[in-house]
Amino acid sequence: MLEIKNLSVAVEGKEILHNVNLTVNTGETHVLFGPNGSGKTTLLMTIMGFPKYRVTKGTIAFKGTDITHASVDERARLGIGLSFQRPPVVRGVKTRDMVFAALKEKDKPEMVDTLAKDTNLEEFLDRDINYGFSGGEIKRSELMQLLAQRPDLVLLDEPESGVDLENIALIGRLINELLEKGSKIRVRSSMGLIITHTGHILDYVHARNGYIMLDGSISCMGDPHEILAEIKEKGYEECARCVFRSARYVT
Repeated sequence: MLEIKNLSVAVEGKEILHNVNLTVNTGETHVLFGPNGSGKTTLLMTIMGFPKYRVTKGTIAFKGTDITHASVDERARLGIGLSFQRPPVVRGVKTRDMVFAALKEKDKPEMVDTLAKDTNLEEFLDRDINYGFSGGEIKRSELMQLLAQRPDLVLLDEPESGVDLENIALIGRLINELLEKGSKIRVRSSMGLIITHTGHILDYVHARNGYIMLDGSISCMGDPHEILAEIKEKGYEECARCVFRSARYVT
């Protein structure tokens, strides 16, 4: 459903991603680990199509369609949705209006109030988007908009970032709802790619594959819980040394 081949991406003339290859099938959830500045967010922003992120090589295909140079709105209409790590405050636009704009079923406006109740944001609908919201409230607001959109591909950038222990279980439940975790994998229509630095979200959301990104390249893949255990024990520095040793051996 999502297929990335030999993708290289530059930002303001500097290449950030180098020959990235990644495939996520319908019904699957994959997790991308990596230290700050390794290119994780750049990958998600490129998949979403933000013009600042210029593809210099390779392709991105979604549901059999080449979207390498498609606009953000074209990708959204195809069924791609993104939750930012640090969403902006939008003054003058009410949260209710944004949720309704994202609503897939426009003939059911009552769904806005239902979603607000599910995300515990009923009192926030008539407030400006993210204005005065806490970290957990911002994350829930982002997920409320995604639940309205119901994208086929869900991109989540650090969903646990800035979220306290009281909120993270709710965040996990909402993500599982988005990714249709209550259904068997063969009947799901959605898929997910999650960026995480701490790995806390894996306590609440099951993922099929994990990857480590270092210096703009995917260095290894495997069971996400095993990868996280290695990172916790040895750190990303050991991952970098391992990649260096492997490259030297191949040479």
